Amino acid sequence: MGGDYLPFLAMFLVQMGYAGMNIFVKLAMDSGMNPFILVAYRQIFATVAMIPFAYFLERKTRPKITRIVIFQAFLSSIFGATLNQILYFIGLKHSNPTLSCAFNNLLPAMTFLLAVPCRLETVGIKTRAGQAKVLGTAVCIGGAMILTFYRGHAINIGESGIDWKYAEQLRTQDSQSDQANFILGPLLLITSCVSWAIWFIIQGRMSEKFAAPYTSSTLMCFMASIECGVIGLIVDHHPSAWSLNDSIRLTAALYSAIVCTAIAFCLMSWTIQMKGPLYVSVFSPLLLVIVAILSWALLGDKLHFGTVVGSVFVVLGLYIVLWGKGKEEGQRGSKEEVEQGKEDLEC
Repeated sequence: MGGDYLPFLAMFLVQMGYAGMNIFVKLAMDSGMNPFILVAYRQIFATVAMIPFAYFLERKTRPKITRIVIFQAFLSSIFGATLNQILYFIGLKHSNPTLSCAFNNLLPAMTFLLAVPCRLETVGIKTRAGQAKVLGTAVCIGGAMILTFYRGHAINIGESGIDWKYAEQLRTQDSQSDQANFILGPLLLITSCVSWAIWFIIQGRMSEKFAAPYTSSTLMCFMASIECGVIGLIVDHHPSAWSLNDSIRLTAALYSAIVCTAIAFCLMSWTIQMKGPLYVSVFSPLLLVIVAILSWALLGDKLHFGTVVGSVFVVLGLYIVLWGKGKEEGQRGSKEEVEQGKEDLEC
């Protein structure tokens, strides 16, 4: 029984952790914190948080760190941390947490589109699995277009009754209109998703020869902390911009690094070992639901009709892609068992 409930609890806690990050990061940027600086702090704190895991868990099993591994870690730091998180945080600043989480569900479809030219994925259009992956990708892209270009009317679901004065004051300070940045935010979030998908492909290649996920993640965060630190200093070098005296800025930086990098990574790695990668992917839409509720309850965000429709299409497309991927893996496993059986009979 514990074998079923513990992975579920682990993934639920991961999604709750990511939901909290979206709320804290949004509030930190509403308070005036530069997203470039916030990403730099996240990478610095994440590096410190990941070092103990890399040292103690992979001390005896870590392969040799070669020049190729360092180069792959450098590429991972660019696409998986620096570019991905800067685009995501700026996109979050110009939209809202619910919209940003909706675009996260595009990741499997984006990864599939990029993996096919790299020959890491096969389309197999004549099979049901291949047709499902293509259909799901098309539905996801359609949902993304709705989220980007159609907002619709606000859905009246009433007030939450939670009066968080601190959040209200921060949101009041952010005087920019959401409508003025309605296109910019989604476009940045889509680009962030593409960057994240590229990182998945790079990481897949890297893990083939360097099976030490905690060490590779530590290397990635370390290199990204240097890259983001340099970019942050170029954008704003004033000491006041880098100050963490404000509690919400310190909370956002520490929380996103420790909870959403170190702890979340460990929980997801353990769940993948227990249930496989497909099980982890199925929980992605849960983040969208949790963030939508928290944004309405704590931040007073309004839910628009276009956001609901677009999110439904994206989540539907996600599950179609995952179904196709799961069916393809099942067929591949059955084929390997048949071939193994033939070899045993021949012997």
